[in-house]
Amino acid sequence: MPQTRPLADFLPTISIKAKDFAAEMTSVNVQAKDLKGESSITKEHVDNNAAVRQMLIERGIVPENLPPAEDVKKVERRLESEKKKALENKRKKK
Repeated sequence: MPQTRPLADFLPTISIKAKDFAAEMTSVNVQAKDLKGESSITKEHVDNNAAVRQMLIERGIVPENLPPAEDVKKVERRLESEKKKALENKRKKK
């Protein structure tokens, strides 16, 4: 992983889903608990992230020990290339 690239570009799917789950929990609880102000919402978000992390660890999934996922930039390039090839094939069939 290049030092100049964001860690998020290499996050495994489970890490992305965990972060999304924690964020969604925060969203629900902000409304349910009628939280106001940056500090109370930030605390809720931090608490939810810690809870999700703890659950992963209890299930034997340690985020730091997961191998990096495929570089998101490579995936984007591959998808764009496949899209172009599909369009070319579609044109040839006409």
